[in-house]
Amino acid sequence: MFIYWINNSDVSEEQNNISKERIIAVLQSIYDYEIPIDIYELGLIYDIKIIDKVDVKIIMTLTSPNCPVANYLLVEVKRKIQDLGGVRNVEIDLTFDPPWNPSMLSEAARLKLDTL
Repeated sequence: MFIYWINNSDVSEEQNNISKERIIAVLQSIYDYEIPIDIYELGLIYDIKIIDKVDVKIIMTLTSPNCPVANYLLVEVKRKIQDLGGVRNVEIDLTFDPPWNPSMLSEAARLKLDTL
């Protein structure tokens, strides 16, 4: 398990306008370079939690423990969520339990892969 924190202690609850929907939209802009599908539709995001209106916890996985773009994906998830504004802390919990498999693809991702 890997946990990555970023802390922006200057954020107060009054400045906050984060929502799960906005976080999902941001995650849908991040792609694994090896697969032309965003990490949310790919099924790499297991859970999104907003804690005390200003902290975000993401539980995610990778397509494999040896994913060559692992560092890039973790940095992008953290950076893009932090850039939403109103976020004090971003915690990314990287897990391989359960391990990712193609059944975790969304229906939209399956359709896209079928057309490639």
